[in-house]
Amino acid sequence: MKIGVLALQGDFREHLEAAKASGHAALSVKRVDELNEVEALIIPGGESTTIAHLAKAFGLLEPLRERIKGGMPTYGSCAGMILLADKISNPAVGQETFGGLDIVVRRNAFGRQVDSFESELDFVGAKMNAVFIRAPWVESVGKSVEVLASVKASNGEVHPVAVRQGALLATSFHPELTNDLRVHTYFFEEICQGAIK
Repeated sequence: MKIGVLALQGDFREHLEAAKASGHAALSVKRVDELNEVEALIIPGGESTTIAHLAKAFGLLEPLRERIKGGMPTYGSCAGMILLADKISNPAVGQETFGGLDIVVRRNAFGRQVDSFESELDFVGAKMNAVFIRAPWVESVGKSVEVLASVKASNGEVHPVAVRQGALLATSFHPELTNDLRVHTYFFEEICQGAIK
């Protein structure tokens, strides 16, 4: 498969490497013609407001929304989760998303950069180490959204940190910053292969 990684800002290089390590062709996406070449897309971690602003500046905002709405398999990690969410509970002024996932997310839900942490969690029945950096969490999910992993916050509340809705996958954490390819493999094998004919 030809996997695109939105390369406007953030840790897109790590996702490109993960896609290549998983045996797929990987392409940086910064322009509409590059978006049109790919079968699936990864939206990396970074700064969600900056990525949305740059997507608008590069003429990618509406084409991204159309491809996602049209069923293109898309995976978003951290900022990517925020950008795939239909609603943000604490948006920055004028913040836009690409949408598609029937979830409400909270930006920087676990705290600031200094509050970043690692945690073991159960992702689709398998234990894995997850890296959270200024991470969002999911505050609520729609009826068609499947929760794939959750984490207990310091206040004792349990929040979803990995969700799927059809061809869309999102995680609060950064699997691209580890050597564990299971989240990427799940995206490629369970979501992309089923959606791409």
